[in-house]
Amino acid sequence: MAQRRKRMLIVDGYNVLRSGSRYRHITKPDYTDDSFNTAREQLVNDVIDFAGRTYEAYIVYDGGDNVYSEGNPERIGRVKIIFSPAGTSADKVIEKLAHEGRVRNMEVLVVTSDATIQDTVFGGGVDRMSANGFSHEMEMLKEETRLDDAPVVSKKMTLGERIDPNTLAKLKALRDGK
Repeated sequence: MAQRRKRMLIVDGYNVLRSGSRYRHITKPDYTDDSFNTAREQLVNDVIDFAGRTYEAYIVYDGGDNVYSEGNPERIGRVKIIFSPAGTSADKVIEKLAHEGRVRNMEVLVVTSDATIQDTVFGGGVDRMSANGFSHEMEMLKEETRLDDAPVVSKKMTLGERIDPNTLAKLKALRDGK
């Protein structure tokens, strides 16, 4: 049996939070720390669910304007969270991760609606998905999970309940000798 290539998932964090229909309602109209933390938490959970054990997953946020950002990854579950280092954009980190994944002969999927990143990584043989595409995939995944978890009670039906009324009347007439 042929072995599948390893996969890498790279999510452009703030781009998905601002552009993905699943997350926009959390951060609008206010961009407070609480709303962003709630949205980031939901994104992390979604990436964990989407990636499963299939992908090596990263969420990259832009920390370039933060002089204290060192760019060190933090792991939550099976997902690595990276705030780009001071002076470096998230775009550069995403491009570097995508390139490293291709060098390691991995299938790489980048989730972003940033046209520049899409063009850059697509030229390198990387697959891409828009923020809304990811939002849609997550909505479908959540709905499938909900349906799988919903208990289905089968109705027990007697033979009399399964037979159409005309046939049942004829059988009763035969039984009763009429």
